[in-house]
Amino acid sequence: MIQLLLDQGLPRSTVHHLQNQDIDVCHVADIDMSRASDTEIIEYARNQDRLIVTLDADLHRLLAISGASPLR
Repeated sequence: MIQLLLDQGLPRSTVHHLQNQDIDVCHVADIDMSRASDTEIIEYARNQDRLIVTLDADLHRLLAISGASPLR
């Protein structure tokens, strides 16, 4: 099952809509990470096996620089 982590730029109401479709999803604000750095969010997602959904171009840059792949 895919597990998602929604970043701060996405509405929290999206969680409810996705959960209604039986998707395992949480928002950074719901796990007390609304002020977390991109690096902290990436680390959390990796530890929880979650895919990050974001509109933040900086996060994508960090992933590219780190050599991260979609599978880890």
